[in-house]
Amino acid sequence: MKFAKTHKDGAARAGIIETAHGNIETPAFIPVGTKATIKGVHPHEVKDIGAQVVLANTYHLFLQPGDELVKKHGGLHKFMNWAGPIVTDSGGFQVFSLGAGFDKSVSKMGEKKEVQSRTPAVFDEAILNEHGKLAIVDDEGVSFTSHIDGTLYRFTPERSVEIQHNLGADIFFAFDECTSPDADYDYQREAMNRTHKWAKRSLDAHRRNLDSKQAIFGIVQGGRHTDLREESSKTLGDMNFDGYGIGGSFSKEDLGPALDAGLKHLPEDKPRHLLGIGEPADMFEGVARGIDTFDCVAATRLARNGTAYTLDGPIDLRKEPFKEDMNPIEKDLPDSPSAPYTRAYLAHLFRAKEMLGGMIVSQHNLYFILKLVDDMREAIKEGRFEEFRKEFCDRYYV
Repeated sequence: MKFAKTHKDGAARAGIIETAHGNIETPAFIPVGTKATIKGVHPHEVKDIGAQVVLANTYHLFLQPGDELVKKHGGLHKFMNWAGPIVTDSGGFQVFSLGAGFDKSVSKMGEKKEVQSRTPAVFDEAILNEHGKLAIVDDEGVSFTSHIDGTLYRFTPERSVEIQHNLGADIFFAFDECTSPDADYDYQREAMNRTHKWAKRSLDAHRRNLDSKQAIFGIVQGGRHTDLREESSKTLGDMNFDGYGIGGSFSKEDLGPALDAGLKHLPEDKPRHLLGIGEPADMFEGVARGIDTFDCVAATRLARNGTAYTLDGPIDLRKEPFKEDMNPIEKDLPDSPSAPYTRAYLAHLFRAKEMLGGMIVSQHNLYFILKLVDDMREAIKEGRFEEFRKEFCDRYYV
């Protein structure tokens, strides 16, 4: 993997990440295909609407269908029929969602809102009552029971790397502990120190595989505490990772300062990824501070529940005003895959519980976010990023 910056506008930057399966022009949004599929969207449609790269999840693919089976297919690219770059998340967030965040509706942003959450596994009351907390973290790794059948498994940094080698993504993340935003300062420090040790072990395990052409990213942790974020940035920045992720949990108010601290000591010549963030305002905040890539499930998760992005903010197509609305979702985006369909038709599909509604709106929402980040990139190249940011947000957040 190679990375080169091509343009700067303040701290915002545009560049190119070169991988074995193609280039990624940055800033870039990475659609999440947790189980080797973007829910409801065919791989060729994902490409057609502008996605350069997709992300899949190690934890889920380990449980189903198993990383060894994916390896037998020749890796994720052949398994899911995706020719472009692929990223895999280490499963660290599942440690949070199975453990500290299991019985809470807590998201990455410290709010009880699904919009910002990073692919938490789906549980039911029966599993909760039977297994209690499903993940136990110690300094060596994590013991957890499958949310599918209760089988006990063990993840260590070395095991996470081995699984991700089998999956064969172009870029993968070191194993980390993602803490709850509710965790106190002492535990945030403990988890950060553990993440640093796991990062070193992940890096060592990866470097021992001389045949691997994959890139490994370390993950900066520290929660909403700027001193911890800066310390994590320094510790990981001194390790020879191919790139870096900013992980963990934030509040809306803390995002900017936490990013400033978390990016402070990272090498300028390495790409930076903000994990699990897909709200437009938060992506603008990230890009303005030098973030290169993002991933988030929000676009398709909201779409499956009837919510569509428009330039004037999201709308819920299940609501009464849209039953007879003959306009497209967004008339100012004539190239959106949803353009041929009226809001009334889509409202009908959701009310009739037809799966096509979620499929069309998923494509639309992905197109919307992908185009937004493409427009950010062009604005950086033209030296008008902040102007574009204000123009977009003044309309979207009226």
